[in-house]
Amino acid sequence: MKNSPCCSSSSCCSKEIPEKNTKINSEVPIENNIMKADCHYSWRDRLGNCLVRWNYGRNNHSVIPGLYAIGNPSENDLTLVTANYKFSFDMLRRELTGLNVWILVLDTKGINVWCAAGKGTFGTAELINRINSSGLSKIVKQRLLILPQLGAPGVSAHEVLKETGFRVVYGPVRARDLPVFLKNGLQATEQMREVTFTFRERIAVIPVELITTWKYITEFLLIFLILDIILGKFSSNLFINQIFPFIGAILSGVVIMPVLMPYLPVRSFTLKGIILGMLWGLSVSAFQKASLLQTSGNILLSSAISGMLGLNFTGCTPIASQSGVKWEIKVFAKPVLSIGIVGILLQIYNLISGI
Repeated sequence: MKNSPCCSSSSCCSKEIPEKNTKINSEVPIENNIMKADCHYSWRDRLGNCLVRWNYGRNNHSVIPGLYAIGNPSENDLTLVTANYKFSFDMLRRELTGLNVWILVLDTKGINVWCAAGKGTFGTAELINRINSSGLSKIVKQRLLILPQLGAPGVSAHEVLKETGFRVVYGPVRARDLPVFLKNGLQATEQMREVTFTFRERIAVIPVELITTWKYITEFLLIFLILDIILGKFSSNLFINQIFPFIGAILSGVVIMPVLMPYLPVRSFTLKGIILGMLWGLSVSAFQKASLLQTSGNILLSSAISGMLGLNFTGCTPIASQSGVKWEIKVFAKPVLSIGIVGILLQIYNLISGI
């Protein structure tokens, strides 16, 4: 709904199904399978959504799928559709103050609209199923559903109309534009249709990626620490020679990549990451005054790490297409993995030989 950046594949695009639902503010059954939700965005909501940015409680950050009432909607009021990712639901309901509308929440397994549309959970079958299971046709006379624009890739409007009699209209990209969109007779301006990925939106995805990659950082460093101890080469230079290059490569892919994304001279996310990794590998080798062999290891490993993180970043941005992501995986995944393995082997050789 709101164009908060689609969190990464490790966050909002997680394959894990939430174990439980998080209740929203004032969520109570009011009649049969209809629930009531207000528009108040409390400090608990803010805190929960902030913690999700840091990957805390991500797999449980959802609301119960079904039909919700905002205000006191009647059979003649409009129905909005969203995902059961709580962040998406919160961004929608807080913009509806003073309005009487219905919200139909699809079961997207706790994934936001854009990512769920790509995965198929915010899709035609689920929308038809939720219309039928909620008894929506018996509750409203208005045979019109307003879907978020970012959900369009997953929904076949003509199939929905054929199966349910409900016509699909796509609303604006950002939830904050909904009040004006509704007031203007469901007419969207060009600005409402524009998908952006600004600096602020790009840096918003950094925390969850840092938390997600942390376990790989610790595992890698533990392996080299054990090798150092076994080989009797543990010293104060450990940070400069091993930890510093590795952490820098990760920060290149996780932090520098989203910051500089529009300015890097290639379209491929993987190549953007590889470029940053190569620059980092060269920089750290110059700082270390490394040999040619060690420099090669630094460049290859840094390029592979930053390149794979760049590829992963395709799941964080609304400007990546599903076909483009599949193409990048097909073309770059195996080569990047291969140069990463070579880089690791060179690093191990350098460590053993003392070069």
